[in-house]
Amino acid sequence: YGGMGLDFSYNIAVAEELGNIRCAGIPMAIGVQAGMATPALTRFGSHELKKQFLVPTIAGDFVACLGVSEAGAGSDVSNIKTTAVRKGDEYVINGGKMWITSGSQADWMCLLANTSEGPPHQNKSLICLPMNLPGIHVAKKIDKLGMRSSDTAQIFFEDVRVPCKNLIGEEGKGFTYQMLQFQEERLWGVASALTPMETIIQETIDYTRQRKVFGQPVLHNQTVHFRLAELATEVELLRSLLHRAVALYVKGNDVTKFASMAKLKAGRLTREVTDSCLQFWGGMGFTSEVLVSRFYRDLRLMSIGGGTDETMLSIICKYMEILPRK
Repeated sequence: YGGMGLDFSYNIAVAEELGNIRCAGIPMAIGVQAGMATPALTRFGSHELKKQFLVPTIAGDFVACLGVSEAGAGSDVSNIKTTAVRKGDEYVINGGKMWITSGSQADWMCLLANTSEGPPHQNKSLICLPMNLPGIHVAKKIDKLGMRSSDTAQIFFEDVRVPCKNLIGEEGKGFTYQMLQFQEERLWGVASALTPMETIIQETIDYTRQRKVFGQPVLHNQTVHFRLAELATEVELLRSLLHRAVALYVKGNDVTKFASMAKLKAGRLTREVTDSCLQFWGGMGFTSEVLVSRFYRDLRLMSIGGGTDETMLSIICKYMEILPRK
């Protein structure tokens, strides 16, 4: 279908390298295209669907987006309300999606919708939805604290008709397929944050070495250089966890626990690194002229998007079997 036939570790290598872009919105958009909207289609889609949607997406001719989150269902994926009711050989879609990356310009959406009245983990399906169909309304491009270069949209569906053949895999398996997609999304997100954190730490070292306060460089204060050394150590530990999870994933293992741990740690560490480093920049760090202030805003999303810190903790607890049994 046009791909290079490489394993997932190459996706992670790309994600780490894209971290050299001095803006987190661009790597995120590429990540949606390569590792968030397409894994389920690649793994479970029919040959016809792959030819229609995957081939042009890999080629870069189509922009893809992922339609999961809703205004009332962010990390709580099982609570989505968008419906796709089968009528003849079509699904009729009604509802809406929120915080959709690349939503304003997408050619198609990997849509998660309720296709039956069954239990919440068994009534959902993934559908390839062309974004030029009648009844699709891009309500607005959302103004955000960070990731300001990212196209993030609110979208509504009103009696949108799509052929049933656009179903990815089996009906009712959408929740399971999406949980599998989330693992690649979370690992990509972790990888894309490593290089920015290294860059921020190094730029902070360079700035505090030349910036003098009370007659000496800021860097020469033990509290400053010890803290920067500590942060650099934490980044390397996160990298090791990520690479372990990816190696296991490539071998076919379930890495939900490790991916959730890495995502949790990345969310907290990006906040810790950007906050600590911004403090060492002083007043300059509070301006829009330096990278640390941009990443302070951009990387704050890591603890929210793709599953909040609290959701990651719940998943980890489940795999450790430390939650009370119902």
